[in-house]
Amino acid sequence: MDNYPALDLFWTMMELFLWILWFFLLFKVITDIFRSHDMGGWGKAGWMLFVIVLPYLGVLVYLIARGRSMSRRDAEQVQQSEAAFKEYVRQAAATTPDGTGTSGRVDELAKLAALKERGALTDEEYQRAKEKLLA
Repeated sequence: MDNYPALDLFWTMMELFLWILWFFLLFKVITDIFRSHDMGGWGKAGWMLFVIVLPYLGVLVYLIARGRSMSRRDAEQVQQSEAAFKEYVRQAAATTPDGTGTSGRVDELAKLAALKERGALTDEEYQRAKEKLLA
């Protein structure tokens, strides 16, 4: 440890951190280029070439030129993901494995309970019908 002072260790860690940060930014820019719907194929090819041939300058210029629309596309992606998740939850909650709606089962259970309260069903009949409905 005597041959590698603490300040050198700090600078090495800083360089590693900045290198990883730059790679993250590079991949984020490349992803955004392909995700962008307002650019045509030639525009995407030009940006990709610029980012690959001159990576530091290409990423910097891309962030300056398209940084705002990049954040807008990120926000739209999050909204689409949230909407898709909410729709999935809505659909999953509305149907059961046998394809019937959960509200249909709830209604049937309420009808069975009402019949039992009125004395139309015995406890044993109510339990059998309830088990059959829930199975």
